[in-house]
Amino acid sequence: MDFLGLNVCTSGSATSCEECLLIHPSCAWCAQEDFGQARTLNSRCDFSQNLQKRGCDDPFIENPRSGSSLLRSKPLSSKGSGVTQYDVIQIYPQKISLSLRPGDQTSFEVQVRPVEDYPVDLYYLMDLSLSMKDDLDTIRNLGTKLAEEMRKLTSNFRLGFGSFVDKNISPFSYTAPKYQDNPCNGYKLFPNCVPTFGFRHLLSLTDKVDRFNEEVQKQLVSRNRDAPEGGFDAILQAAVCKEKIGWRKEAYHLLVFATDDVPHLALDGKLGGLVHPHDGQCHLNDKNEYSAANMMDYPSLALLGEKLAENNIFLIFAVTKRHYVLYKNLTALIPGTTVEILDQDSKNIIQLIVNAYNNIRSKVELSVWDHPEDLNLAFTATCQDGQPLTGLRKCADLKIGDTVSFNITVDARGCPPKGTRKGFIIRPVGFKDRLEVSVDYRCDCSCTYYTKSNSSRCNSAGTYSCGMCHCEPGYLGARCECEEGEVDHQHLSACREAEGKQVCSGRGECSCNQCLCYESEFGKIYGTFCECDDFSCARHKGILCSGHGECHCGECKCHAGYIGDNCNCSTETASCASDDGKICSGRGSCVCGRCQCTEPGAFGDTCEKCPTCPDACGTKRECIECRLFNTGRLADNQTCQRMCKDEIITVETLKTDDSNTVQCVYKTENDCVMKFTYSEHANGQSVLTALKEPECAVAPNAMTVLLAVVGSILLMGIVLLAIWKLVITIHDRREFARFQSARSRARYEMVRFDPSTLYFFYQNYNETVLL
Repeated sequence: MDFLGLNVCTSGSATSCEECLLIHPSCAWCAQEDFGQARTLNSRCDFSQNLQKRGCDDPFIENPRSGSSLLRSKPLSSKGSGVTQYDVIQIYPQKISLSLRPGDQTSFEVQVRPVEDYPVDLYYLMDLSLSMKDDLDTIRNLGTKLAEEMRKLTSNFRLGFGSFVDKNISPFSYTAPKYQDNPCNGYKLFPNCVPTFGFRHLLSLTDKVDRFNEEVQKQLVSRNRDAPEGGFDAILQAAVCKEKIGWRKEAYHLLVFATDDVPHLALDGKLGGLVHPHDGQCHLNDKNEYSAANMMDYPSLALLGEKLAENNIFLIFAVTKRHYVLYKNLTALIPGTTVEILDQDSKNIIQLIVNAYNNIRSKVELSVWDHPEDLNLAFTATCQDGQPLTGLRKCADLKIGDTVSFNITVDARGCPPKGTRKGFIIRPVGFKDRLEVSVDYRCDCSCTYYTKSNSSRCNSAGTYSCGMCHCEPGYLGARCECEEGEVDHQHLSACREAEGKQVCSGRGECSCNQCLCYESEFGKIYGTFCECDDFSCARHKGILCSGHGECHCGECKCHAGYIGDNCNCSTETASCASDDGKICSGRGSCVCGRCQCTEPGAFGDTCEKCPTCPDACGTKRECIECRLFNTGRLADNQTCQRMCKDEIITVETLKTDDSNTVQCVYKTENDCVMKFTYSEHANGQSVLTALKEPECAVAPNAMTVLLAVVGSILLMGIVLLAIWKLVITIHDRREFARFQSARSRARYEMVRFDPSTLYFFYQNYNETVLL
């Protein structure tokens, strides 16, 4: 690799084989004794092909490479329950070994397959504060109904139950003596309830669902003082008290957290004088009650996420619509959690749990445990469509039995102390299966095994190792033949980079035709002519190479996963992935880990909001179909709840006079017309307003059509007859008028003419009339 024409290997001032290997993964070392005698010392460190051209034989070239090897690789299983339940394999391979040279990347592939009919353990954790009384009445027969639905998804299902309220100390609860046995004392709406408690484990996981119903029917609500509840105390105890809860190793662990209010968080306990942070341990006493509720603070989100992941537990927040946004934000901070909207009286709890389970089973996300700080890991996911997605470590919209793969690239940034072996674990979130990765660092050269001190090759003034001498203090030269201070002024040009340049670049002294670089408080000055250092590189916010790279001779050499002059630009794209798996929703590009929206009108963290985009109505239409009518593409693959989080308001009549809304119309499968509007509020929330039902034209009645046709024909006939009658009448009246006129003239002529003439006229007239 060259930096602006500079050979990174020969300019690195490596004085040993190990230093050479650390400069760059492309650098190699020649350990051949008679190599490069007339050249500078660090010419032994160069690209492998350059060393060969200059006469270094292959056996003497030290150039170790990174690699991997399989240690355990059992094939993936296809079914979860039955006689092979305890041999189920959902990740391949199960154990590998990596040999890493710093900077030299190696990669391996991981396959994950969620098996069919895998056992499920579900622990129902319910808020029993007074506001949940109607919910308690609703779930009294939950066990039987839930088991019926879950057994459609797995043949091995177990159910458990626990409840919580809050810490029984002030200011969280009523602590006056009259409230000790009945905190509802004096409360007119509900005068009797049980004493306040932190958490009670009531039923260990069991396949006897009738016991769940029995236990629920025994429960009574309690009362606390402030609005937030102590639910996070209960979640942590349910997660870490594995033996008492009864979590099985070979099962999915679902923890349903049902509440209608917000939780207390870490540091809230200080209001009650609790200064000790939570220790993350199990504190259930003989009565299965949380005994440390009044001694320790509430757990932090970090501790909660750690314990849930440690015990492979999927947490399902079942919360009322009023607090949905808060808990939705918490899911981003606690891996493996989902949130669903709970009706005010928990009527939809069964469908909620089924939807959450299907949502969980349709996703695979890898997590890394015990990640060594000196290793960079980069993920590329290949999901069911076969397209590699760089920077992603999860796949969604999966069906049971689908196999997805992840390519993982590993890069070591440096070398730990000799003999150090490290490792890490890769595990799909919520799975008990895991891949163990052991790491061995290739930082040593094989030629160092033949090191000899006070070697005659070094004039007995140095140690011979890997083809060169390491001189004792006070001695210099390729064979330690010079003493410090001996300077041949006629050969100072050997210490100049070019004619006219300063000796040793002005940052060192020339001794025995070699530059001895000065020390600097800012870092290391090195190079044949002291022309390089490790501190004159670009910075970001005052940090050299942003902390994501190494400064080498004025240039930042970025770690894997970062680019840019100062290494401040991440190539990770996971933060740019929208809910549908597309990068920036297909409306922009991911630059330095953030979406830059290129589609006019698009905005949002992943460019997911775009009321003016041509596909805005089409995208939101799918959510209208699945959320309101359970139809369309998203209803089939159970992704509706995950992808359609916008608020949907149904109305009888749709207002279309708001200029800030987009009007959308589409034709349904039944040839009806569905109308809705799409808008973005100032708080960033998308709102869809839709008609309750599509507008459908009413089909005409057959008899009505027949009568209408017959009536129309009769009406046409009557109209034609009337017109014919009118024409005849007009014609007759004209003829009659003509006759009257002729008759009047005849009378007038009889008066003027003589009788003979009159007689003649009369005869003619009679003939005319007869005609």
